[in-house]
Amino acid sequence: MKRVLALLVATATLAFGVHAALAHTSSADVQAGVVVVDTNLAYENGSAEGTGIVITSSGEVLTNNHVIRGSKTVKVVVPQTQKTYTARVVGYTVAGDLAVLQLQHASGLATATLGSSAGLKVGQSVTAVGNAGGTGSLTVTTGTITGLQRAITVADDQGGSQRLAGLVETDAALQPGDSGGPLLDAAGRVIGIDTAASAGFSFRDANDGYAIPIDRAVTLAKQIVAGHGSATVHIGKTAFLGVSVQPTSPFGSNGVVVGDVVSGGPVAKAGLSAGAVITGLSDRSIATPTALVSALLVHHPGDAVKLIWTDGAGVSHTATVKLGSGPPQ
Repeated sequence: MKRVLALLVATATLAFGVHAALAHTSSADVQAGVVVVDTNLAYENGSAEGTGIVITSSGEVLTNNHVIRGSKTVKVVVPQTQKTYTARVVGYTVAGDLAVLQLQHASGLATATLGSSAGLKVGQSVTAVGNAGGTGSLTVTTGTITGLQRAITVADDQGGSQRLAGLVETDAALQPGDSGGPLLDAAGRVIGIDTAASAGFSFRDANDGYAIPIDRAVTLAKQIVAGHGSATVHIGKTAFLGVSVQPTSPFGSNGVVVGDVVSGGPVAKAGLSAGAVITGLSDRSIATPTALVSALLVHHPGDAVKLIWTDGAGVSHTATVKLGSGPPQ
């Protein structure tokens, strides 16, 4: 299964009376520092494709978190040279939908020219560059800024959701695969990171395309590179329970329902099976899939945590489990 990271919103170019034309181009000025990101999805037997921007010549790449979410391996291709690099996930923020990658054995890379998102105006001309359609070839689309300080809700395929706020809205015709690519001003400077959705990560109540302001993105990238983790920024490898979950029924108790269980994983070793309801992790109550992800992200592989759950017969259990290493959240 190939999951091309897609913008799952309806564009509103006609409503604003602006035509956003998609043009295939090899223009080096707007494509400099833009790369293609390919991931192997660890437990979905598939792959996903998106875009990223090179922020240092030694191979630090900024992209959307959901581009690398669930990945077992990540490869980055520089279209201008056709060189392929293995990438390590340095860190990420689910709440901010950003991630930093480090390309292995990279040097002398062309970098994107970063601008500022301060002072942006509605009606301002913009250009988006990305891996439209997941073809591995960069394309360019033009349009305008149609809104500022926008907020949208994104939902994942396990019932979790996040609210992304302070976004730049654009009618540039973003396509599947453009996630993580740059939104540029008229001078070719990056003013935003195009954020989009995969088949398992969708927008609600949204119309045009959206970008994370570059000033915010750079601040978070610097925090990740410096190794300063927080409640919302995860550094390094991801702790792993080895389970998929879904919300409980609205009429049921708090907690998340266990779906698939990875054989030999921490949850399996603790004796949980499908249908159990996880209600606590360490000292935190777990009421939703989002709460479980948040609780895990403050931990790292090898940590011992207290897991609380109720089995199918309604009997409560508590066990200490040692977290494994798994894909980014």
